Amino acid sequence: MIPYSAPINDTRFVLRDLGLLGQLEALPGCEEVNAELVDAILEEAGKLAGDVIAPTNYNGDKQGARWNDGKVTVPDGFKDAYRAYVEGGWNSIPFTPDFGGQGLPWTIATAVQEMWQSANMAWALCPLLNQGAVEALTAHASDAIRNTYLAKMISGEWSGTMNLTEPQAGSDLSLVRSKAEPDGDHYRIKGQKIFITYGEHEMTDNIVHLVLARLPDAPEGTRGISLFVVPKYLVGDDGSIGDHNDLRCVSIEHKLGIMGSPTCVMSFGDKEGAIGYLVGEPNRGLEYMFTMMNNARLAVGLQGLSLTERAYQQARDFAKERKQGKGLDPAEGTVAIIKHPDVRRMLMTMRAYAEAQRALVLETMTMLDISHRHEEENYRKWAGRRVDLLTPVIKGWFTDTAVEMTSMGVQVHGGMGFIEETGAAQHYRDARILPIYEGTNGIQAADLVGRKILRDKGAALDEYLDEVHAFINRLNGMDGETISILRKYVAQGVDALEQAGDWLVENASSDRVAQATASTYLLKLFGLVAGGVVMARACIAAENKLVNGEGDADFYRNKLITARFYAENLLSQAPSLLGPITQGHNTVMAIAEDQL
Repeated sequence: MIPYSAPINDTRFVLRDLGLLGQLEALPGCEEVNAELVDAILEEAGKLAGDVIAPTNYNGDKQGARWNDGKVTVPDGFKDAYRAYVEGGWNSIPFTPDFGGQGLPWTIATAVQEMWQSANMAWALCPLLNQGAVEALTAHASDAIRNTYLAKMISGEWSGTMNLTEPQAGSDLSLVRSKAEPDGDHYRIKGQKIFITYGEHEMTDNIVHLVLARLPDAPEGTRGISLFVVPKYLVGDDGSIGDHNDLRCVSIEHKLGIMGSPTCVMSFGDKEGAIGYLVGEPNRGLEYMFTMMNNARLAVGLQGLSLTERAYQQARDFAKERKQGKGLDPAEGTVAIIKHPDVRRMLMTMRAYAEAQRALVLETMTMLDISHRHEEENYRKWAGRRVDLLTPVIKGWFTDTAVEMTSMGVQVHGGMGFIEETGAAQHYRDARILPIYEGTNGIQAADLVGRKILRDKGAALDEYLDEVHAFINRLNGMDGETISILRKYVAQGVDALEQAGDWLVENASSDRVAQATASTYLLKLFGLVAGGVVMARACIAAENKLVNGEGDADFYRNKLITARFYAENLLSQAPSLLGPITQGHNTVMAIAEDQL
C-alpha cells in the first residue's frame, strides 16, 4: 500500500490561524461550529481517508471498473469503503437538516473532501457528483421531487449523476438532441449521453440521473434545454424502489487515468422511453444545471489540490529513502536524494502550491458560506461576487498546476517514477483529466475574462484588487524579513494583474482574438497572485504565533519558509505573464491553417 496521511495540521492552521473558523462561527446556523468539533471531524476523516479509502487506490487503478452486459463492477474494496463512508454520515455534512443533512458549512465539508480525493480520486468521484446533484435539486426541484429523492441522496444511500453532453455535442451543449415527450405526470426520455461518471455501479441502491433533454416545442440552442430527474429504479409513493427504468449503460470508456471510476455511455429510452420528471420550469435546464456545474468546478479544483498533495507526500517519502549521488559535502558519500538541491526545489514547489491552494479554496468556500448564510444582504452579495470571480481560477489554476506537480512527482522518482509499480505515474495519469472535465480550462479562462471581468467592465476584479491593495498597505507597517519579501512580490503581482485587467477592459472588449488569447495567461496570473495573497496572510499568522511563543515553533517556522519560497520562486513569475496577455494576440492567428 502507498500510504497517505491527511494534512490535518495544515488544514487546522488555515481554518483557525487564518481566521476562517471565526467567520464561520459568527454565521446564522453555525452556532454549534467550534474548534473542538472541527478538530474531531478532521481527525476522524483523516482516519477514514488514510486507513480505509487510500488502500483501495493502487488496486483500483490496476483492476479498474469492469463492464459486462450493461452492469458495472467497481474494483475490489470500493464498495466496502463507500459503505464505511455512508455509515459514518460523511456524505451529509453540508446539506440541509430538512432532509437529514448535518447543516455544517461547506468550508468544513471541503476540508474533509480534500482527504477523500487525495486518498482515491477515482472512488471519490461518486460522492462528488452526488453532492452537485443534491445542490441542484435542493435549489430548483419541486417539493415532490425533493421529498422523493433528497433524503436518500444526502445520506449517500443513493447517488446522483450529471448527464450533459452527447457524442455530437462535446462542450457545445446547444447541440444536445435528447428528447423528452410528455406522458401524463411524467416524461419519456430518449437519447444517448456520454462521459457519465458513475452512471452505472453497484455501490448504492439507486442512481438518480439528472438529464438534459429537449421538449417537443423547445427552441433551438441552449435556450431549449430542460432538466429531468431520471432514476435508475423507479421510486414508489412510499419511497420504495420499483422496476428498472428504461435506461442502460452501453459501455464504459477505456481511459488514461481514474481507472476505478466508471465513465459510462448511457442510453435512455431504447424501448418505450425512460420515465423522467421535470425539474423546475421548461427550457431552463442549463441554467439549473449550472448550480451543479459550479459546485463541481470548485470540487474539481479541489481535486487538483488533492492530487498535488498526494504526489508531494509520495515524492517526499521516496526522496528520503532513495540513495543516489554524492551530497554537497563530499565526505558524506552517497546520500538520499532529498539532500540534492534540485530535488528540494521540486518538493518545495509541490509543497508551496499545495499550501497556497488549500488556503485559497478554504477561504473561497468561507465566502460561499457567507453568501448563503449572512444576515446582511450586502455581505451575501459581496461574498457571492467573490466566489463567482474565483471559481474559474480555482478550477483552472489548481488543475493545470496538478498536472505539472504530479509530473514533478514522477521526476523526483526518476526512472522509478516511470515504472507503474511505484504508483507515482498513477497520480500523473489521474490528474490529466482535471483540466478537461467540468468545462475545459480554456472554457474556464474564457468565463473568467468574458463573464467575470469584461461583463461588468472589471468591477468585480477591481473590488478584489482594492482589497488586496489595502492588505498590502497593512503589510507596510509590519516587521519581519519574510513579511517584507511577501509584500514586495505580492505588490508586483497585483500590479501586473491590475494592468492586465485594465488592458482587457480598454482594448479587448470588442476584440475576440485578444480576449481568447489573453484568457489562459490571465487565469494563471490571477491564480499566482491570489495564492500569494493567502500565503502572505499565512506568513502573518505564523509570525504572530512565533512572536507570542504559541504552538509548535518548528511548524510555524516552516510556514514562513514555505511562504517565502512561494514568493521568490513562484509568485515572482507573475509579472512575466503581462507580456503574453497584452501582446500574444498579435501572432496567435497569424499563420494560415494550411501552414500549421
